[in-house]
Amino acid sequence: MRTSSGWIPSLKVAQPVSVFAEGNSRWTNEDLDPVPRNKRKWGVLSFIAYWISDAFNAATWQFASSIIAIGLTWRESISIVAVSFFIVSIVISFNGATGVLYHAPFPVLSRASWGFWGSYVAIVSRAILAIFWFAIQTMNGANTVRVMLGAIWPSFLTLPNHIPESQGITTNTMVSFFLFWLAQIPFLYMHPNTLRWLFMAKTIIVPIAWIAILIWAFRSTGGGDIFDQKPTTHGSAYSWAYLGSMTSVIGNYATLSVNQADFSRYSRVSVKWQLLYVPMLPLVFTFISFIGIAASSAGAKNYGVLEWDPMALIANWDSRACRFFAAFSFALAALGVNISANSLSAANDLMALFPRHVNIRRGQILCAIISWILVPWKILESAGSFLNFMSAYSIFLGPIAAIMVMDFWVIHEMKYDALALYQPNNIYRYWNGINWRAVISFVIGVTPSLPGFINSINSKIHVGQGIHPYQFGWLLGFSSTAVIYTVLSLVFKAKETFIERAVVPDEIYDASIVEGVVVGEEGDVDESGEEKGGYKRWVKHVV
Repeated sequence: MRTSSGWIPSLKVAQPVSVFAEGNSRWTNEDLDPVPRNKRKWGVLSFIAYWISDAFNAATWQFASSIIAIGLTWRESISIVAVSFFIVSIVISFNGATGVLYHAPFPVLSRASWGFWGSYVAIVSRAILAIFWFAIQTMNGANTVRVMLGAIWPSFLTLPNHIPESQGITTNTMVSFFLFWLAQIPFLYMHPNTLRWLFMAKTIIVPIAWIAILIWAFRSTGGGDIFDQKPTTHGSAYSWAYLGSMTSVIGNYATLSVNQADFSRYSRVSVKWQLLYVPMLPLVFTFISFIGIAASSAGAKNYGVLEWDPMALIANWDSRACRFFAAFSFALAALGVNISANSLSAANDLMALFPRHVNIRRGQILCAIISWILVPWKILESAGSFLNFMSAYSIFLGPIAAIMVMDFWVIHEMKYDALALYQPNNIYRYWNGINWRAVISFVIGVTPSLPGFINSINSKIHVGQGIHPYQFGWLLGFSSTAVIYTVLSLVFKAKETFIERAVVPDEIYDASIVEGVVVGEEGDVDESGEEKGGYKRWVKHVV
């Protein structure tokens, strides 16, 4: 933007010429447009690294430990994690496949099932929760920084506290929160195609450190007494605790069950690779949870306290070097998952809400700024509050995921019009931009869990038996919404949305030149136009 005094930053983001933005820039910008061929960089190893990177974080460690803290045993903990991730991995694969086929982000794809204005229900719900989770992971990262600084300068741990005890955080932890928050900022400026290298680095470093912690747990105690533990809850209380814990575990990745397309849109490999998640995620996440169980058990036997927070456990170690490097692995884990699962997700949502003023970088920065007002240290104050938050997290996302899965795979049989997803007056207009079938299904799917949700926020409000639907809110919300939406969509058909064949972005791109760039596989052809061969191309394709 030019002024008499020179150049100043423009509040509006750049909007290059695009067939998808033609005449409707209100609904897209460069980062919301489908990813053209030359910008699809994610191969098989990129997705494997992405998910291993996501899995190795403090929240996964805390799953089983938190479940044990409410009266179940390690056996139930392991089975809960395995079953929960088997269920959610199927949903992730289905919604991820949509991104591979249409190369558009979640906010854009949701227009097909919700309508342009109706999609705001899904987008706002997911944006709020993604920002909440960003704040929580930043708090986890703050705890790692506090341990790291304490290992270097022990006096940092005894820094005088000037924050009231009621706030649930001390001065040194607040300093650590700021430092970790600040360290994330450079990574928030990186494009997802660049971030895949961060995920690969984390995939190598963090698992090595955590396996070393597992070895320490068994060498120091033989595993600890926790493996002989009996459940302290019985009868119906046991069953509801089991279901409630499943909802909490699923809730941790309920966001990615909705918005996996935000990442799979960058895929350059077959859509069939999305099926890899179904066997991989339960195995990886269950293994990490087992590490948390073994380490917590060893800590209880060595130090007399069952610490479900890994940083509280590591703080007991005598070796300052071990404390530093173990905490560093958790810091890297928090950094990777915060960007991959949270800031990028929130950025895509904020872009969809304000496409003229927010791009993917601005969206991530806004997410980071907003995270300060969410006081994540309150959420993580105890195991109980952590599980309550995760349950609340998922009751809204289960119905959203169900609507998107059923609409694409069952109702429209994989046939979307990529160009119409960017044209508000085209086939996905529905009723004034709202698909009432999705809204009604969402409300019905969420309503049974609301009494328990209210009770989780304010325990003084007693809801009696009304708390039970909330305890398996994701499963109830997903299944009931899937049935209701399918019935409504088949009985009251939106006929204009049914097309004879799918219209994918490549078909649109191939018929035009966007910004003077001929869409193709950049770097995969030689000067004569022949495709390059050899091991270098193979490595590039896989990575």
